[in-house]
Amino acid sequence: MSSRSPEESLRIAQALADAAAVESMRWFRTPLDIITKADESPVTLADRAAETAMREILGTLRAGDGIYGEEHGLERLDAESIWVLDPIDGTRSFITGSPLWGTLIGLLEGGRIALGMVDMPVLGERWVGQAGIGAERNGQPVRVSTVVEVAKARIVTTSPDIFGPADWQAFDRLSRACAMRRFGGDCYGYAQLAGGTIDLVVEAGLQPYDYLGPAGLIEAAGGVITDWQGRRLGLKSDGRVIAAATPALHGAALALLNA
Repeated sequence: MSSRSPEESLRIAQALADAAAVESMRWFRTPLDIITKADESPVTLADRAAETAMREILGTLRAGDGIYGEEHGLERLDAESIWVLDPIDGTRSFITGSPLWGTLIGLLEGGRIALGMVDMPVLGERWVGQAGIGAERNGQPVRVSTVVEVAKARIVTTSPDIFGPADWQAFDRLSRACAMRRFGGDCYGYAQLAGGTIDLVVEAGLQPYDYLGPAGLIEAAGGVITDWQGRRLGLKSDGRVIAAATPALHGAALALLNA
């Protein structure tokens, strides 16, 4: 199937986010049956219903595209265009009634991130970035901060629990050198970085559906996001992610992580 225009890609991503929000908000702050997956993360009926709705749209509009989804598996990963879907990023936030969960959508074109979206249905904020075009929140342009020094940086991660002992030691070393460190927020930390109010996000134990949507947003907003070795993120990255507002800050933070 032929490649799409950036405008068409954005329209499809918007439709996917709209469909996911209908399902997820229908279940938010209601009693839910919680299932524990093999990786010990909780799944809810809302997760599965939201991804099903997204897949139905892609089946209608882009039947030849690949899909890398959290809940319903992988399809056609040899396709030129691959949609990476996380219907509810921050399931623990969702099931405890916190508003800081979101829907993540990434689009890979020829293995490169062409579009990334962080949609926050409860907050009413939709953050989207497109390669070569820029990033926006609810239609308004956003940009990362200009911070270049670790000592002036505001850093966030979801939880200390996501790190193994060695990775926690590395994160602790870096974060204590920063001006401020915060925990919590799941995918919202990446949106905050794209909007210039956070300067660093460092995490571990992630899957492609956790980081490729945010990566498209951050790169479009002028930031840098890689693995802990400074390599570009892709479907086979090791799940350790560092996102920074500027190349200088990224380099300095990497040096502390790997000290």
